[in-house]
Amino acid sequence: MSFFCKYRFLPFAAGVLLLSIAGCNVSRHIPEGEAMLIGNELKIRKDTTAPVKMHSGLDDELEGLLRPVPNKVIFGFPYKVWFYYLMGEPKKEKGLRQWFRKKLGEPPVLVASRALELNKEALEGYLHNEGYFRSEASGTIVPAKQRMAKAAYQVYVRPRYSIESATFKPAGVAWFDSSFLESEKATFLKPGMPYRLSVIESERTRIDQYLKTKGFYFFSPEHLIVKVDSSLNSYKVTMNVEVKPDVPQTALKPYYISNVKVYTDYQGAISDSLKNFRRLRSGNELYDPGGLFRPRVFEETIGFRPGSKYSSDVQNITLSRLVNLKNFKFVRNKFELLPRSDSALLDVYYHLSPLRRKSMRGEFSGLTKSNNLGGIQAIVSWNHRNLFRGAEQLRISVDGGIDWQLGGGRAVSPTNFFRYKVEAELSFPRFVVPFWKRNPEIDQTLPRTSLLLSYENLVQAGLYTLNSIRGQWGYSWQYKKTTHTFSPFGVNVVRPRNVSEAFTEMIFDSPNEYDIDRYLRILENRLLLESSYTIAFNPVPNPYSRHQLMLSGGVNLVGNIAGLLVRPDKEEGGSKQLFEIPFEQFTRFDGEVKHYLTLSPSVKWANRFIVGYGLPYGNSKSLPQFKQYFVGGSTGIRAFQARTIGPGAYHADSVTRAIFRNTQFGDIKLEFNTEMRFRMTSLFHGALFVDAGNVWNYRKLEEYGDNSVLRSDFYKQLAIGGGVGLRLDFSYLILRLDLATPFRKPWYAYEEEPRNPWVFKEINFRDKAWRKENLVLNIAVAYPF
Repeated sequence: MSFFCKYRFLPFAAGVLLLSIAGCNVSRHIPEGEAMLIGNELKIRKDTTAPVKMHSGLDDELEGLLRPVPNKVIFGFPYKVWFYYLMGEPKKEKGLRQWFRKKLGEPPVLVASRALELNKEALEGYLHNEGYFRSEASGTIVPAKQRMAKAAYQVYVRPRYSIESATFKPAGVAWFDSSFLESEKATFLKPGMPYRLSVIESERTRIDQYLKTKGFYFFSPEHLIVKVDSSLNSYKVTMNVEVKPDVPQTALKPYYISNVKVYTDYQGAISDSLKNFRRLRSGNELYDPGGLFRPRVFEETIGFRPGSKYSSDVQNITLSRLVNLKNFKFVRNKFELLPRSDSALLDVYYHLSPLRRKSMRGEFSGLTKSNNLGGIQAIVSWNHRNLFRGAEQLRISVDGGIDWQLGGGRAVSPTNFFRYKVEAELSFPRFVVPFWKRNPEIDQTLPRTSLLLSYENLVQAGLYTLNSIRGQWGYSWQYKKTTHTFSPFGVNVVRPRNVSEAFTEMIFDSPNEYDIDRYLRILENRLLLESSYTIAFNPVPNPYSRHQLMLSGGVNLVGNIAGLLVRPDKEEGGSKQLFEIPFEQFTRFDGEVKHYLTLSPSVKWANRFIVGYGLPYGNSKSLPQFKQYFVGGSTGIRAFQARTIGPGAYHADSVTRAIFRNTQFGDIKLEFNTEMRFRMTSLFHGALFVDAGNVWNYRKLEEYGDNSVLRSDFYKQLAIGGGVGLRLDFSYLILRLDLATPFRKPWYAYEEEPRNPWVFKEINFRDKAWRKENLVLNIAVAYPF
């Protein structure tokens, strides 16, 4: 032991010695009289004559301005430069050596006195633009050993100025001033806000965008000037928003639409004679020599009409609708001013290049799912983009695949699934409602009506097969920042087939008496007659706000109307049936809240809260399993495998898990996730996370016991876990690796011999058995939320 204590630091000392030798090897490549930049140091001093309140993250923002970026070091060793020289000069521009040198190494960054002056100007300019007027910066070079140096900067920050008032000054043109002054209601320049040049620039852009919705086609942000007066005391500024005096009159008058011309097969040179156009009811003109489309398509998608006032909103929505028809390779929009000196009229042209009406596509992919399943999938689909000449989309697809269990901590044999599905979907770019015709409003995107039919066969290896026949009629549309989906009618028939003898024998050999009930539930045919509605609020992130909020929710009604129309069958115990199948009856409510807080340019705090509530009644004692909730998995509580928690304090024994695999579901769900995300390099991102939640039954079922029902002490039954994550950001996809372990196992407190549900004391990374049971590696694509 004494020998170990005496020499235990030898490996560390040897490592430091090797780094020092390698550092010398790097320095010999640096030219005489030069120094390699290994760090930028920034110190901030506040003005002592007045209170200075710096905004959060200012130090990170200032450090991000410093150029050049120094070479990365570990314990003072520039490891990337060392690797750069180790690989030597590649003989070829492309090759393995060049790739390694570029990806793992970097050339030395040399200290330059000119950079000090440029960084001084950048720091002072940024502080001025952020409202810290008359702040100062300076920089010096601090030599280090072995031809290395650091750049040290000192910033003297004065108090930040805020807005006292912002006034919009009329331009003296009546029709312009009314819209210009109206735009003041939504100004970004609010009293009390700190002065920021970026906000002033955004304000000019906002005013321009608003005026363009009111017809001012030739207006631009450059026509505006914001005069700032900082002569007031108390570190405040007054602002006057004005139109520049030399603005041309064309920018100050609204424009109207004269003609609207649509070319459905634009080739670049088309005769513009009147005989080639068909005038529609709206007054727009259509050039469609091949008769590819019904006129109704463009009556519904194009918002402009002859005589209507120009609006950028109508322009953008029209382009979005034409693109979403999914019938055109290119959609081009052009406005031309009528050639009269006093004209306030515009001609509008839409040049459309069509896609081929029919196409076939094959796809082979790997995938990961939220329930810890991964696998391969092959899809072949056939599409018709314009079935009835109204831009109706018909898609027929056949897909098949294999799924298997992913992740560590397996306690039972892995679950394998084989599946194939045939699906046909017909969608219309409009609301299709019997006995009611309604054109979409100008201020909403193109709505869709869809009819879906599918047949799916799911084989759970060694157990049984489920056949599903499904049909659905639904609508989807978007209004401003909110997306709506409404399905007034859907039907789903699920039938079990091919129950294996081995599976049946395991059931009857099981010492758990309730496994028979689970088995019988699997054998039941399921019929769902349902309606559903979902809503999602996904606003475009505000680049000047650190907060981002996303909301979604929905309701699913199953068997409600059928329950009112069908009488109970006395011979079947009073259940209500259709086609000799008892249909499900329940209502399900879902809600999800996501919030993201940007703490710095490289750190973001992400949070999510999920609530789900299923209310079974009538024929249903509980929700059918494929409509129930579960927790765990790669996008849920990552410290537990999917479907291994709950309901409540229930925990399946080893026999039940061996037979049914991971099948722990519930009618009610609560889940909370919090994750701190941070960027380490452009490729590697890290995360620290904690997840909590559980599922519960709505009413007591014997096989799950008394503690499976949601009660007031539900918080005592929350499962909690956490861990660390590594994400590889390839820009086109994000590969995610999350390693997690349980912190709290709620069923411990309800065992015959209760244990502490908090399991921190059990954590032992050196114990192989503990690692196998508790460490869960989640491999997935994209962020969990």
